[in-house]
Amino acid sequence: MSRPFASVRARATLAATLVVAVALVAAGTAVLLSLRSNLLGEAGTQAERSAREVATGLAFAKPYDDLPLDVDDRPVQVVDEEGRLVAASEDLERISGTGVDAVKPQPAATARDGGDDDDDDAADDDDDHGESLEPGEIGARTTVSDGSATIDGDTEDYRFAAVPVETEDRGRLTVYAGAPLSAEHGAVNTALTVMLIGFPVLLAVVAWVTWLVTRRALRPVEGIRREMAAITASEDLARRVPVPDTHDEVARLASTTNETLTALESSVERQRRFVADASHELRSPIASLRTQLEVAAAHPELLDLGGAVEDTVRLQRLAADLLLLARLDAGERPADARVDLAALAREAAEGRRGVRVRAEEDVTVAGSRGQLERVLANLLDNAQRHARSAVEVSVRRDEGPHGAGGGGQTAVVAVADDGEGVPAADRERIFERFVRLDAARSRDDGGAGLGLAIARDVAVRHGGTLTVRDTPAGGALFELRLPGA
Repeated sequence: MSRPFASVRARATLAATLVVAVALVAAGTAVLLSLRSNLLGEAGTQAERSAREVATGLAFAKPYDDLPLDVDDRPVQVVDEEGRLVAASEDLERISGTGVDAVKPQPAATARDGGDDDDDDAADDDDDHGESLEPGEIGARTTVSDGSATIDGDTEDYRFAAVPVETEDRGRLTVYAGAPLSAEHGAVNTALTVMLIGFPVLLAVVAWVTWLVTRRALRPVEGIRREMAAITASEDLARRVPVPDTHDEVARLASTTNETLTALESSVERQRRFVADASHELRSPIASLRTQLEVAAAHPELLDLGGAVEDTVRLQRLAADLLLLARLDAGERPADARVDLAALAREAAEGRRGVRVRAEEDVTVAGSRGQLERVLANLLDNAQRHARSAVEVSVRRDEGPHGAGGGGQTAVVAVADDGEGVPAADRERIFERFVRLDAARSRDDGGAGLGLAIARDVAVRHGGTLTVRDTPAGGALFELRLPGA
């Protein structure tokens, strides 16, 4: 059963849409708050301007009837220092937010006898606004508050500004003037409506574009997948996936996939050759041994017992070599034991004619004793096979790099013979499997052509190298370099 958003395209589209949605909500909120703040600030400025205009008239001792109290139908109140409303807009029917709820000017006696204590307290709080004023002076500080007012039957929200003024004959007065907030509410509501309509449309466009772009970007990946499925079905490792001409991550993925297919094809071809060569090498001793046994069964007096034993030993060695190569190809890691190469070289040379060993003491490496013993045996077998009279083995320490990409102390084992040497053109070829040079092709002396291949594979598995060059005398010098322990 397919899961929702199981595809990369669906997840990318959902993620992009969510990110844009969060960004839009955050940006929209910031815009609305900024717009509201600016509009409220503008309304407060307008209210302050109206209040200061009325306060200017009071500072010049204008009568209340001559004050601009009804400009643009904005609510205005003038309150004395006792909290009594002494002047107000003519059509003002109700007001809140200024601290004085009265809408009609009150006589002095009414204000004293029946006045509201809250109004008196409000007037006292706003008495001087923390300022000491001279007669005819208008306060510099303005107090802003929000409230509502009803003028000529219309109720609206207002921002009120309170400005104190000191008069010569009427004492301290406070002018309250309001500016409507309808523009602020309308602008904010309009912006909110536009966002509520536009954001879903924008998110739909983002989702659609992301879906199309992701599909186009992933189209080469689908081509790679189809080709890999076809390769798997056909088992044709010679095929390659298409590489898009985009020079991006998908193109690099396709290139890496083709490199992997190339390595896999090479490995499979190598295994096929190995199986074919192994079958060919096994066929000869088995056929020879079978022939001898069949002849012996018919004519016991003709049994070549020495030849049968020799073919059996050769078959046993070949089988052991093939099994070791199979383990190496399977990635078998060598043991991490400490091996004394000097002692190992002496043991390998023991009983061999014409082999001389020169070894420094305490030259140790980490690895498999059995595999390293096999390397030395193969190198000595090869050297004795081609030497005229003498083989020399030297074991030493070297401070140079061992060839595996690192530095430090290196153990070096050199096996030299006084034969004809190895031609320069064949110095890498002799390490290939089942390769024997023309001079070594006889059944008695040539072997199966696996000894040097096994020696190099073991050296590489131990982090080292195995190379060949000429000796000063013209023979072959095989040099094994391993990281010291």
